[in-house]
Amino acid sequence: MRILRLGGVLAAGAFLLVGCGIGPADGNGVARDAAAKAAERLNKELGHRERVRDAGTIAATEMPESDEQVRITPVAWKGRTSGDEKATIDVRVVAAVGNRDAATTEGDATICYRYTLQLYRYTEYEEIDCPKIGRPPVPSAAAVLKLPPDAAKRLETALFSATPETLGSKVRAAFPQEGIGVDTITSEGTLVAAVGVAAERDCVVMIKTTDGRTRQISYDRIWLEPGELGCRVTLYTSPPR
Repeated sequence: MRILRLGGVLAAGAFLLVGCGIGPADGNGVARDAAAKAAERLNKELGHRERVRDAGTIAATEMPESDEQVRITPVAWKGRTSGDEKATIDVRVVAAVGNRDAATTEGDATICYRYTLQLYRYTEYEEIDCPKIGRPPVPSAAAVLKLPPDAAKRLETALFSATPETLGSKVRAAFPQEGIGVDTITSEGTLVAAVGVAAERDCVVMIKTTDGRTRQISYDRIWLEPGELGCRVTLYTSPPR
């Protein structure tokens, strides 16, 4: 959770108006400005999307914490950031202003916004009509697929008993879960295997040499990024130079 603090923004705007001799600022207007700034800040924080996530997970894990003056609440969400799909999250922003040191009148504002998120794109948002909903449902985060904690050990065990003929089946049997990618090859007698979850840049590459020894291969993680090699045996057989 990220903390969003806008109390200083509210106070500063009110102080400027009083300092110029105009008198107390209209609290409702100051609150509305604060809500708009909070929405803009959230759009920047949601930013460029680089992971496959469903809208509920984003709403559950990436909304800022409320402070005493600004509260952001997800009220609806659907879709996911995968391929050409889009996720949308509707939020309600409530800002309240007290009569602090006579700088403003008391006031509040409630504004709703829709955020549209797409993989490898920057988040966009727009103001929308607030839905007539009192207490919205609470979003929940879906489990994110990752390699198991013992992935290196599983791969080592699979390679230890594998032959060139059984390499692919042995490694796949060690990682049967849907969504985990397996890539294998035999190169000049050396068995090479890469296993990973592409969307999470999660990857283990290991070899078994002709003398039966196994060794995990290190690589520059930038080559896991979209458009690069990905989690493939080429991280060992044909690494970028």
